[in-house]
Amino acid sequence: MPMLEHGGRLRQAAAEYAIPLGDWLDLSTGVNPLGWTAPTIPPACWARLPEEGDGLEEAAQAYYGVSPLLPIAGSQAAIQALPLLRQTSTVGLIHPAYAEHLHAWHRAGHQTLSLDERDIDHYLPQLDVLVVIRPNNPTGSCPSLPQLLAWHAQLAQCGGWLVVDEAFTDATPEISLLTHSRPGLIILRSLGKFFGLAGARVGFIHAQTEILAQLAEQLGPWNISGPARWIATKALQDHNWQTKARLWLAKQETRLNSLLSQNGLFPTGGCALFQWVTSPHAAAFHQSLAQQAILTRLYREPLSLRFGLPGSEAAWERLAKALSKLEASG
Repeated sequence: MPMLEHGGRLRQAAAEYAIPLGDWLDLSTGVNPLGWTAPTIPPACWARLPEEGDGLEEAAQAYYGVSPLLPIAGSQAAIQALPLLRQTSTVGLIHPAYAEHLHAWHRAGHQTLSLDERDIDHYLPQLDVLVVIRPNNPTGSCPSLPQLLAWHAQLAQCGGWLVVDEAFTDATPEISLLTHSRPGLIILRSLGKFFGLAGARVGFIHAQTEILAQLAEQLGPWNISGPARWIATKALQDHNWQTKARLWLAKQETRLNSLLSQNGLFPTGGCALFQWVTSPHAAAFHQSLAQQAILTRLYREPLSLRFGLPGSEAAWERLAKALSKLEASG
């Protein structure tokens, strides 16, 4: 199966539109543009093999308030490995959503069903696994806690799983399911979005000890580099930065929603790190913005755009100017 498209393909866009890489405003990824800044990494982190006991697991348990946790190379590592831990199953996945989930389960030989969130109750008796992203990427949809626990209870009766991808939850940690740990509930977390550390490739998975042991065996040793482990530990311990970041992101979410609405692009959904706009003109808008060196994430089904957050006043002004041209041309 071919690799899927993702946001953040800035070099590809620069080549396609013949605009120098440094001239672009990248709003395609949903990554915090003012992420946590890593200090200088100690030389020993580069010289030694990664090993447990360096404080990462303890920092993660304190931050997430739960154990056990398995550190992984970004939630993508778990997305690819989890389907390998089950015999052939029927797996339901909400559509639209982060497509790597469906891709991984399908590639591993499972039967996959793309579902509208409103149809899950109808199809749930047929499922062995249900995958939910919360908040959903790109729609921002966030099924209620009672609804999720009801889905889990029904799946767990027959040894099924509820897999919840919480990659975008850190900005609103109060909605996390981590405090509702139970057998058959598998939760993925990532430092890529809220912390702005997508390049470090660090995430965590919370599940039953047996599942984590199988997953660790599947992933093998040295799953995260030593420098990435060091950076992740420091970021998870920086509570002052986390508090300020959540306040800042809440304001930016409102600001982006307002700016898009003022220019006739009324968000259909979103969360603290992005806004999602469905429109029959999405492809044309995407191209027009790209011609002005502003990269958004284009979705074909449904036809829509995802806008990440600008990271400076100059970037906000640039986006506002480009959006006003869209309105004028429309």
